[in-house]
Amino acid sequence: MTRRVLLSWSSGKDCAWTLHVLRQQAEVELVGLLTTYNEANNRVSMHAVRKDLVEKQAAAAGLPLWTVGLPSPCSNEEYEGRMRRVVERALAEGVTDMAFGDLFLGDVRQYREDMLSGTGIEPMFPVWCAEGETPALAREMLNGGLRGVLTCVDPSQLDGSFVGRDFDEALLEALPPGVDPCGERGEFHTFCSDGPMFEQAIPVKLGEILSRDGFRFADVLPG
Repeated sequence: MTRRVLLSWSSGKDCAWTLHVLRQQAEVELVGLLTTYNEANNRVSMHAVRKDLVEKQAAAAGLPLWTVGLPSPCSNEEYEGRMRRVVERALAEGVTDMAFGDLFLGDVRQYREDMLSGTGIEPMFPVWCAEGETPALAREMLNGGLRGVLTCVDPSQLDGSFVGRDFDEALLEALPPGVDPCGERGEFHTFCSDGPMFEQAIPVKLGEILSRDGFRFADVLPG
């Protein structure tokens, strides 16, 4: 049975690798990439990636981009209401599954499952792994050709000087003990610029680096 899959898309390495993994599965038909963004600044929440760069990712992946604008600030009630409308659209377009690039956080997975419970759309977690398996996963991504840059760092978990660095082997070696190499606890977020999931690389360059709301951000610009 063919599964028509909509992939949750944050612009980072984990969702990008999820796309690569899904494309290896013969029973999967990818319908599109679903991203939420802040309507006030046209950027992906937390990753702070410009919406036009996400559009370039979708074009490089050869998939339509489903966008959901969110107000700032956005209540949980408002967020869930807008996501319900997306689910209704997905059902109308024959989507059977929604895929997520989550790795090992059980509470996050439970929230996804609860949100989709009873909707007729099943949650998928194609790259889900145990906490101790993320070092191997990070290197699998790099060995597979994935390239990215750290767009956001939480200085309470990782020194802010890491923002703007490439996601590469040197970064993995430099991460202090206790920091997940995939940043799954929110230590850092990334923008994926190249990899086997894209038909061509997305040239980028670093812009301003700034601190806001307790986080350190690097503005990634089209190259």
